[in-house]
Amino acid sequence: MNPFSYTRASRPEEAVTAVAGHPRAKFLAGGTTLVDLLRLGVETPELLVDVNPLPLARIEPLPDGGVRIGALVRNSDLANDPAIRRRYPVLSQALLAGASPQIRNMATVGGNLLQRTRCPYFRDAASACNQRLPGAGCAALSGYTRSHAVLGTSDRCIATHPGDMAVALAALDAVVRTRRAGGGERAVPLADFHVAYGEDPARGSVLEPGELITAIELPAVPWFARSCYQKVRDRASYEFALAAAAVALDLDGRTIRAARVALGGVATKPWRSAAAERALTGARAEAATFRAAAEAALAGARPQKDNAFKIELAKRTLVRALETAVAIVEIKI
Repeated sequence: MNPFSYTRASRPEEAVTAVAGHPRAKFLAGGTTLVDLLRLGVETPELLVDVNPLPLARIEPLPDGGVRIGALVRNSDLANDPAIRRRYPVLSQALLAGASPQIRNMATVGGNLLQRTRCPYFRDAASACNQRLPGAGCAALSGYTRSHAVLGTSDRCIATHPGDMAVALAALDAVVRTRRAGGGERAVPLADFHVAYGEDPARGSVLEPGELITAIELPAVPWFARSCYQKVRDRASYEFALAAAAVALDLDGRTIRAARVALGGVATKPWRSAAAERALTGARAEAATFRAAAEAALAGARPQKDNAFKIELAKRTLVRALETAVAIVEIKI
C-alpha cells in the first residue's frame, strides 16, 4: 500500500475544498470499495478526506412528497427503512441483494453510486486497462469475458458496472444532489450521472474534481410502490449480477399506463431502457408484451466470446421482473 495523508472534514465545503485542491485526493466514507482497491494498488491517493462527520446521514421527506436520502446513509439503514420498503420496494430489494450484511452496515449511498467495476483486469495492476491508465488498452478484449458487458461496450472497455442500488435508482427517476468546488450545487438525473465505460473508461461519472455527492432524491410517484428487483447470479448471496432488472409498472386493470425499466449486470453503466418502456406503455400486461419489451431492451447487445448467454439471460430476467410486478399489483388491489 502506498503512503497517504489523512484528514477529517467537519463541513461539506471543507471536504470539497480539500479534494478539489489536491489532484490525488479521494473522499473516504464507508471505504468498502476504496480500501479494497488501496490494498490492491489500483487506487493510489496521496490524501484521504474522511467525510463521515458530515451531517449527511438522514432519510427525510421532501415538501412535494418525495424522499431525500443523505449520501452517508448506510445501505442497511436505507434497505430497512419502512417508507422505502413501502413506497420504493425495488430499491430495498436491490440493496438487500448486494454484498453481505456486514458490508451493507458500512457502505454508504454516495459511495455505492461510485463503486468501481469488478472486472478482474481492472483489479490486476499488471493488466492493461483503460480505466486505470487511459490509452493502455483493454486486456479483457482478448481475455476471459464471461462476466463482462454486452451493452454500452466499445473497443476501449467492456467492463460491467457492478451496482445493484444504482440500477434501482435509474428505474425510480432518482436525482443526485452534489456540492461543487466554489460552493455551487447541482442536481443530476441518475440516468445522466454515470458515463458508460465504453465511452470514457477512466471517468465513470459526470462528477468534477472535488465534487461531493450530498444526497439522492426520489420523486413522489405512487405507482413506484408497484416495483421489484430481480437478480441472477452464480450463487445465492455475496455475488455480483450476471443479469438484473429493476422495473416499476403503472396499471389500469391489465393495461400498462406507464413503465420504468433498468438493467444491471449486462452493461457498462446502470442501463435505463427507453425502448423497453415504449414497448410496454399502452400494451396489455401479458407474456407477449413482456417478451417484446425484453427483445427491445437487448436489441443493441454486442456479446463477447464468453458471454453471449447473458443476452437471453437478461431477457428472461426482465420478463420475470415484469411478471412479479404485475403480481404485486394484483395482490395490493
